[in-house]
Amino acid sequence: MNKAHLTQWGGCAIITPKMTVPDQWNTLEEVARGVNTCTGCRLSQGRTRGVPGEGPANARIFFVGEAPGWHEDQQGRPFVGPAGRFLEELLELVELTREQVFIGNLLKSRPPGNRDPLPDEIDACRRYLDAQLRIVNPKVVVALGRHSLARLCPGQPIGKIHGTWRWEGDRIHFAMYHPAAALHQQSLKKVIQEDMLKLHLALEAAEKAEKPEDQPGSPQQLSLF
Repeated sequence: MNKAHLTQWGGCAIITPKMTVPDQWNTLEEVARGVNTCTGCRLSQGRTRGVPGEGPANARIFFVGEAPGWHEDQQGRPFVGPAGRFLEELLELVELTREQVFIGNLLKSRPPGNRDPLPDEIDACRRYLDAQLRIVNPKVVVALGRHSLARLCPGQPIGKIHGTWRWEGDRIHFAMYHPAAALHQQSLKKVIQEDMLKLHLALEAAEKAEKPEDQPGSPQQLSLF
């Protein structure tokens, strides 16, 4: 049985296994080559391109989406469709560009028909995401949507804890709706924009190493209102 550590997020107890990552993956380029030659699950059989993710190795913010879609599968890049354009608009709100952040997904290959990721597919891709997080070592990791959130806090609905955050060691984990949610439900657009502004405050707290106990107000919620 893998050793695990126990963490809390708004009363949610999580057991997070400590994963072993091959020592030879010391750069993002090496991880990307591993993704593009991977045959570890059924998705490798139907993909056009692997989608490792992209961004600088010293990115302060690391976005974790769900899985590549059609546009991503064609180009081998994450978030290049309509949801990606909205993500770029969100980044502009906090004076960032996609070139300044790392953007990736739980899955590195597109599921057929853009269906939800399956547990064994998430497990198969976990080693790549773990390696990227280790190499980039961001200040803030953003879980975009319920599937990414489920890796951090199983059983917690995104509708309940979006816009909230917790410390994991010296890093902040932040929950947000997936940008695609606003494309299907326009009423969520303002909510996602407001959460992005809270993310900016979370980044400031992480860079100043301000733990929740050092901040006034609720330790789980940053609010501008």
